[in-house]
Amino acid sequence: MLDRQKIKLAIAPIAWTNDDMPDLGKENTFEQCISEMALAGFSGSEIGNKYPKDGAVLKKALDMRGLCICNCWFSTFLISKRFEETADAFDKQTDFLKSLGADVIGVSEQSYSIQGKAQPVFEGKYVMNDKEWDLLCAGLNKLGEIAHNKGMKLTFHHHMGTVVQDENEIDRMMQNTDPDLMFLLFDSGHLSYCGIDPQKIIERYSKRIGHIHLKDIRANILAQVRPRKLSFLDAVREGVFTVPGDGSINFDPIFKCIETSGYEGWLVVEAEQDPARANPFEYAKKARAFIREKTGL
Repeated sequence: MLDRQKIKLAIAPIAWTNDDMPDLGKENTFEQCISEMALAGFSGSEIGNKYPKDGAVLKKALDMRGLCICNCWFSTFLISKRFEETADAFDKQTDFLKSLGADVIGVSEQSYSIQGKAQPVFEGKYVMNDKEWDLLCAGLNKLGEIAHNKGMKLTFHHHMGTVVQDENEIDRMMQNTDPDLMFLLFDSGHLSYCGIDPQKIIERYSKRIGHIHLKDIRANILAQVRPRKLSFLDAVREGVFTVPGDGSINFDPIFKCIETSGYEGWLVVEAEQDPARANPFEYAKKARAFIREKTGL
């Protein structure tokens, strides 16, 4: 069983409104989203595209529902732009998150990313050369230091279609970054999508995991990705992801590792689906019940 004093539960708004495909959930409002999060039994949220940009307005709306912000996606361009461009934006975003009470920021290297493009996600993915690897790892250490100096953690989100997608890429990044400054954002769904056993990664980096995304995967949809040459976004539309307990991932060893590793922080249900096909409130409640049954939270 997991310790409620150390671990908190959040859910991402991407189930209600999709940042990469705005037509998915365009009818769902910010107020509906956070109200249903609270009703489903969650205490935290990540930031979505419909959330108010004014921190005071956002905090008031969340406070009314007993919610807080735990993290926000941040795109880095460390291998394709000047470091200062990313650092300036990162500095502002960490200040914004800090003002909302968050102590984690999740970054993803978006240089040459194909995650949002209409091309097969397993074909044409950019592969970094040694110089670019050096730029990425050195840049992450520098950003990690900025976050650390503010009492925050930089966590890196491995993601389909990006330059850090597979197991070898995750390993190289982790081996060449400072363990005191750069942490892993563990995502069960993206690992499974890429053919990696999530248990192996969470056990390997248990002491360096700073944030956790829980999503499940529908194996029957995943099996169609390569033969049909689906893009990442097309697979999402088809329903490749779902909430924990509704797909094929075995979460028992994942929860066990979270318990034994001493992890403290957030577990975030983050499963993008078409809300017209998978009612967000219904699936949020389904995920909450599954996590309660498996972890006692």
